[in-house]
Amino acid sequence: MKRNGFTLTELLVVIAIIATLAGIAFPVSRSFIGKSRQAACLTQLRSIGIGMQEYLQENNQTMPLLSPGRTSKTEDIPVLETVLLPYLQSPEAFRCPADKKQYDASGSSYLWNPTQNGLHVTKLAFFGVNNRPESIPLVFDKESWHPRGVNFLYADSSTSSEIRFSTGN
Repeated sequence: MKRNGFTLTELLVVIAIIATLAGIAFPVSRSFIGKSRQAACLTQLRSIGIGMQEYLQENNQTMPLLSPGRTSKTEDIPVLETVLLPYLQSPEAFRCPADKKQYDASGSSYLWNPTQNGLHVTKLAFFGVNNRPESIPLVFDKESWHPRGVNFLYADSSTSSEIRFSTGN
């Protein structure tokens, strides 16, 4: 009499193959999730850049006077998420999808570069480099949540995870 079905050895081989494939797929899927969160964060920074451009148009092309960030939503100081909120659709514009703590505590996943406070857009400089807005960071992640590190919004309204400035000559 012949039975239909799997033998114990065949079943163990199939389970081992599935476990191996799952072991390979898990890190790959985590990498894809991390990269998608980084892309979403760059999109958030782009929207902050658009809000900044609107702010600049209404304020004679002069950067706002902001504190880098706050530790609690109850702090009453001018920060990115309070000054630019009227130019963006919602407070969620200041949340990086990879941020699990900072937004909930402070109201923003991002920090402002205070070296640009009150400067006219033609006078921006960073580490002594003038007239290169593509290398002057304005806003960046509070922490390194992404596979490639920190995301930046530069003065030319571009976003990148690449560092475009240098402290050396």
